[in-house]
Amino acid sequence: MKLQFDANQDYQLEAIRAVVDLFEGQPDASQTAVTRDDELSSLKLTQTGIANYRVINDVQWLENLHTIQKENGIEPSAALETMKLDDGTLAGAFPNFTVEMETGTGKTYVYLRTIHELAKTYGFKKFVIVVPSVAIREGVLKSLQITKEHFQTLYDYERTEFMVYDSAKVNQLRNFALSDAIQILVINIDAFAKDSTEANGNGAVGSRKKLKGNVINQVRETGVAPIEFIQATHPIVILDEPQNLETDIRKQAIARLNPLCTLRYSATHRNTYNLIHSLDPVRAYELGLVKQIGVDSVIELKDANQAYIEIEGFKAGKRSVSAKLTIWVNQVQGPTKKTVIVKNGDDLYSEKFSNKREIYRDGFIVNEIDASEGYVTFANDVRVRLGQPHGALTDTILRLQIEATVRRHFEKALRLHSVGIKVLSVFFIDRVVNYRVYEKDGTTAKGKFAEWFEEVYEQYRAKPDFAGLMPHNASQVHNGYFSQDKRAVSPFETVTSKTNVDAEASTFELIMRDKERLLDLNEPLAFIFSHSALREGWDNPNVFQICTLAESSSDIKKRQEIGRGLRLCVNNNGERVRDRAVNRLTVIANESYEDFANQLQTEMVEAGVKFKREMVQNEHEKVTVRLKKGYDTDNRFLELWEKIRTRTSYRVNYSTAELVTKAAQRIKDKMPAIERPKIALIRTDIAIGSGGVTGKQTGFRTQTVEAKYIMPDFVGQVQAKTGLSKSTVARILLDSERLCDAFNNPQVFIDHAAEIVNAVKREFLVYGDGSEGSGVKYLKLDNAYYEMRRFEADNLMEVFSSNVKAVKKQEKTLFSHIVIDSNSDPERKFAQACEDNDDVLFYIKLPRWFRIETPVGPYNPDWALAYHNDNTLYFVAETKKTGNGDHVQLNLLRPIEELRIECGKRHFENFEEIRFKVVSSLTELIS
Repeated sequence: MKLQFDANQDYQLEAIRAVVDLFEGQPDASQTAVTRDDELSSLKLTQTGIANYRVINDVQWLENLHTIQKENGIEPSAALETMKLDDGTLAGAFPNFTVEMETGTGKTYVYLRTIHELAKTYGFKKFVIVVPSVAIREGVLKSLQITKEHFQTLYDYERTEFMVYDSAKVNQLRNFALSDAIQILVINIDAFAKDSTEANGNGAVGSRKKLKGNVINQVRETGVAPIEFIQATHPIVILDEPQNLETDIRKQAIARLNPLCTLRYSATHRNTYNLIHSLDPVRAYELGLVKQIGVDSVIELKDANQAYIEIEGFKAGKRSVSAKLTIWVNQVQGPTKKTVIVKNGDDLYSEKFSNKREIYRDGFIVNEIDASEGYVTFANDVRVRLGQPHGALTDTILRLQIEATVRRHFEKALRLHSVGIKVLSVFFIDRVVNYRVYEKDGTTAKGKFAEWFEEVYEQYRAKPDFAGLMPHNASQVHNGYFSQDKRAVSPFETVTSKTNVDAEASTFELIMRDKERLLDLNEPLAFIFSHSALREGWDNPNVFQICTLAESSSDIKKRQEIGRGLRLCVNNNGERVRDRAVNRLTVIANESYEDFANQLQTEMVEAGVKFKREMVQNEHEKVTVRLKKGYDTDNRFLELWEKIRTRTSYRVNYSTAELVTKAAQRIKDKMPAIERPKIALIRTDIAIGSGGVTGKQTGFRTQTVEAKYIMPDFVGQVQAKTGLSKSTVARILLDSERLCDAFNNPQVFIDHAAEIVNAVKREFLVYGDGSEGSGVKYLKLDNAYYEMRRFEADNLMEVFSSNVKAVKKQEKTLFSHIVIDSNSDPERKFAQACEDNDDVLFYIKLPRWFRIETPVGPYNPDWALAYHNDNTLYFVAETKKTGNGDHVQLNLLRPIEELRIECGKRHFENFEEIRFKVVSSLTELIS
């Protein structure tokens, strides 16, 4: 295979032009000659060799920058920005220019072609590419090799030489300085950063202090340090992934190269010095320049039986250390995983933490927090380590992730191999030992990931649907590259030392350097495992699946995680395939789509991507709500307030025997089937556009988990959640005839049973058991009133403009604006109708402190108003919208809401002049 390149991609040409136009005013390349003093040349002859030479001054350079930024819709820079150290001092006097390109859109191709354009246009010859890692270095070297013929053809076979810095061959740097060919040097930052702070930090040529660090910094027998050959050329320095080069030591090292300027290329810049071009993710996705993305989420469906504890991190103070934990927490809507902060002595069972979640009752009291070793120990001797959650269905989830990846691989291979497109899958793992175990004798053994993979692979390989699709056996199709290896090793074979070295070299070459062979359908390797070495810089156009196997939710940056597979795929002729139906990357994650998408969008926003959704939020303006002066002397208000201001108390009466009968019957008839815990695989297609990161679910399947549980105290736990006596609870559970369900999932049974018992209990408290005199009864209290002066606390309150309605007829109400609950449309229309209707004498939106106590929680009615008909009528109204009709259907309200409204109705039955109604409009109220 020979990879093909398209020289006419507009979005790439725009990025190249942005850099070339920076140097407008430099001598044309046709005028360039190597001289000592001719200022009409972009090259100079020095004592050491040939150097780049800048003719344009800083003023012209800044003007060029502003012109480019204006053309590209970028805010102009105030000055030619330079790198500064953390203390604010200058790292180097040269300017830095930033090109932002989304991962997978050909960043390396762009800057390599930019080198040729700068040489062709102005005659610059000396270029240094600084990389932060081995993976990126190998990727750049590979790009130089495979684009060589392409660029030679484009640029009329201009003589070009490139090399990777090798400390054992420092004499090559002499040729870099002397040659009049285009010189491209690729160097890892660590090869010249050590001890750089001891040398001349401003990058001046001629520093002779002997250094003990990198070879390149050491003065040789000739009296010259090898780095001086680079310094003398005044190179244009290209920084690949510069966000990884932002420490003081690395900034000073870059300055020591004595750059003419730096050109910074990345999708995820930390600092955008002098931004000149931006191809952000939204534009890249909308133009189809990268693969579309789908997420296969492998998540547990609430196995709330386990005492789940996951350490999210530690915080050390002057006198104490705390830990951030994720645990199950009891809430009204059911148990939910939440993050809590704990210190020594804290009890997870307490209301402050799990809200008395029963699974944390026995000894989950923090005994020790060791941040340095990364663990928390509890009084019951349970020790939880960072990255290893306690009580999680970890292995089941991880294995299902591997299965989902293999299945997706086979499904895509079935479709794409026949058209000459090889499918690759990449696994990122959090611990190397989970994939490969190193024995003392130098041999290796399979970790659990490798064993699971081979089992699953052979299962799918044997399926009739995939017969003959993948001819190689499991041990041949997967391998790994890990940064701690000098080379990647062969798949778990016991081999001699020499053979092992040969195998290591072969695998390293295949993964890191031989992209064409890896893309060949005849090459068995199709599943690649890596710990961290391939997470940045390395990519392959035919990665269609990325799976992160972590024993807790992955904390890798999402843009970094998907970046290895965004590049558009190629066929067996090396031609780029642009069909969107083919270019779909699937991320197999152990988190929900919502979590994945939210994190991805957050990272994009932090990187400066603008979404329309943000702009809508920014348009919210606050207004000040004012209480009208003299409100306490307004007769219409005072008359209305006098009618409703008295407080009440309530009492309840019901039959416990009837409660037992009804609760038991409802559990029997209405409680859903209690199933074993399940893990779900949810497929979602992601769309990235100007409105944000959105998704559409395209698949859902579950797998039952076989787990054994210690049976809890069912009666005691339901009793704690309902407040009934143990004998009452026991009678309900026995009479329900559903106790057998508890063995499938005891905690879910307890939660459902308690929820149903509480629902029946609430109904009995309000409506009673049907007998005369049962249910809730209200009585007026003597000398107990809602205090009118409390209205003054809301004076000058600031509220978002979208949540208020301005009042025009101030004489009809108390405040300058009516505050609308959650932007409620019925409330907004009701307020407008009250203002427009001349027969409404006065109306108020009842404040939150106007609460009627009920046995099912406080109730706050919406409105009070005085209405003139033949005489004055006084109303309290609750505005609701249910169904499509003009009238409220109470049976469509939430049960708890209906019960509270019923209590409100019974409260106002004590107020002879007040009519209480639940309505959808003012017309319904007064009709």
